[in-house]
Amino acid sequence: GKNLEKLKEVIVLLQEQQTLPLKYKDHALTGNYIGTRECHIEPDWLLIYKIDGDKLILTLARIGSHSELFR
Repeated sequence: GKNLEKLKEVIVLLQEQQTLPLKYKDHALTGNYIGTRECHIEPDWLLIYKIDGDKLILTLARIGSHSELFR
């Protein structure tokens, strides 16, 4: 199974509005996922999320491997 502590670490950083360290390869998505971001919790364990600015609403959209998320 996956190390959920790694996921928790990312969620806490996002909740605190911290910039994710470079190791997470955080970036904006395009196409069907425009308006969302993706970060790599592990090399092939990705989190798609969205932050709605003023109200700090963090939406965790999907989590999985690259092939699971982008078929």
